[in-house]
Amino acid sequence: MADGPRARRMSGRIKQIVATYLERQIKDPRLGMVTITDVRVTGDLHDATLFYTVLGDEEERVASAAALESAKGVLRSEVGRQTGVRFTPSLTFTLDALPDNARQLEDLLARAAAEDAKLAAVRQGAQPAGEADPYRKPRVEEDDDEDD
Repeated sequence: MADGPRARRMSGRIKQIVATYLERQIKDPRLGMVTITDVRVTGDLHDATLFYTVLGDEEERVASAAALESAKGVLRSEVGRQTGVRFTPSLTFTLDALPDNARQLEDLLARAAAEDAKLAAVRQGAQPAGEADPYRKPRVEEDDDEDD
């Protein structure tokens, strides 16, 4: 079992190797603007999950996923060659959902800001119900007995 710092160093190195190799060596026309966003390596250094994003629409995402899947063997060989570890981790490519989640969160925040603006506009001319300040003055009770 490998320690945490070694797995972190290995994931950083794998990210660098794969990103450089995709940029300079892979000439697959299906591969779009791919960015490796994160790499997670298991504790035993046998499996690496690479998270990536693709600039473009759904068609380009599907084509880039197919290109990455076909280049997986070459990329694993390159990772093994450059890291020099005894066992080269198997690579799994996963589309990173972070940009989509961030976009959805931004839309929700914009909708909440619009609702707050509407509420502030309604609040602009509103008057409180009852007296303007009902708690400032003590209540004066009328006693009929004291008038006698």
